[in-house]
Amino acid sequence: MPHQWIPNSLPEIKKELLRSIGVNDVLELFNDVPKELIINRKLNVGLGRSLSEYEVKRYFDRLMSKNRLFTDPPPFMGGGVCAHYVPAVVRHIISRGEFLTSYTPYQPEISQGILQALFEYQSMLAELYGVQVINASMYNGSTAAAEALRMAVRINKKRKILIPLNVNPETYEVIRTWSLGMSSEMDRVRYDQLSGSIDISELEVKLMRGDVSAVYIENPNYFGVIEVHLRDIIDLIHKYDALAIVNSLPISLGILEAPGKLGADIVVGDGQSLGLGMNFGGPSLGILGIRDERMITQLPGRLVGATIDSEGSLGFTLILQTREQHIRRERATSNITTNSSLMAIAAAVYLSLLGSEGIKKLGEDMLYKTYYAIKRLSEIKGVKAPLFAEGRYFREVTLAIMGKKYRDVHIKLLNAGILGGKYIGDVFPELGESCIMCFTELHTKSDIDLLATTVERALRGGM
Repeated sequence: MPHQWIPNSLPEIKKELLRSIGVNDVLELFNDVPKELIINRKLNVGLGRSLSEYEVKRYFDRLMSKNRLFTDPPPFMGGGVCAHYVPAVVRHIISRGEFLTSYTPYQPEISQGILQALFEYQSMLAELYGVQVINASMYNGSTAAAEALRMAVRINKKRKILIPLNVNPETYEVIRTWSLGMSSEMDRVRYDQLSGSIDISELEVKLMRGDVSAVYIENPNYFGVIEVHLRDIIDLIHKYDALAIVNSLPISLGILEAPGKLGADIVVGDGQSLGLGMNFGGPSLGILGIRDERMITQLPGRLVGATIDSEGSLGFTLILQTREQHIRRERATSNITTNSSLMAIAAAVYLSLLGSEGIKKLGEDMLYKTYYAIKRLSEIKGVKAPLFAEGRYFREVTLAIMGKKYRDVHIKLLNAGILGGKYIGDVFPELGESCIMCFTELHTKSDIDLLATTVERALRGGM
């Protein structure tokens, strides 16, 4: 006898359920949906018949077996998301029920564990970025950047935002979308053709107009280029009463100066490199913080604070929640209704394992491998590596293929079991047949040698 709670059950049971709620047909529950949008036929599911659980599992296992896994060597594809090692202890800790199943810790008396973990996350990231406050947390780097620019407009009361052309184009699209309701004006700044860095001369010309609220910068930028004059750029931005927003790659801050210490007003980042894995593009972690705590009333998201209870013991509680569901209402600084707390805890575990010396050594290792890859690839006839000869690179490198289509080379790499760079010639046509490759702690010297040898063979037509 079918159970009355199972929807795909006998017609008599369905009729009984409908009669109990006072409707004659299931479609009456969807009267507000336009009739032309409703499909009046049986859906073509189940391969023409109903499938059992085992049959469904077997079918999807067969589909998934077609996926190609690139682990030896690890993928070289760059463009913002790169392959990094995720220690087993990170996955183990965040899989514990105390973290994995917890929701927003509204009741501190029963949420001390997760609140303390998030407090430690805030503290470590604030030290890493050189600022007073980091929130806990945002969805990912792109939405954190968009929130930062909305925040800057609220603070500075001016509508124009300057964004260089060398930032991640996907992040730019998110910023543009999130800024539509604020009537903000986006203005782009060129990059230097020799170094790939921001064109400082054009930046100053646009700042001199006096109508700029903020300038958004990525370091390293989308091309993998380090903005070596970042302190001078931030000083220039401040000279014209604009705010400096710097999106820094957190894994680089073991060897690069923290943006807050260079004068950045608002700092942003994506925590994917901090023990989160690639996750097919998500979930990730959005990092957002401020150098001056006087901006705190405009900071979106949440803050966890430490306090002393009535018995003198240390305790933790949410001290800032500025979303619309709370008392802020129409004055809310964000409509974010959840965040990436689990990913924030993963980042905190990862940073705890590394420590200050570990993250420095990790950064040095990636820097060495980046420049070894540049050396090997630059020796290949038909490869311009790096594309920006005067640039300084970390983790990612932009290179160009001369005289051939990069996609043809990429296919040959795939056939050899190598996932090459991300093609960017469609987004940056001025760069020709170009791509971004990534080199991290996962890549060995022999991996990079194999990449270079295979690229050379592909260009010679030997594959």
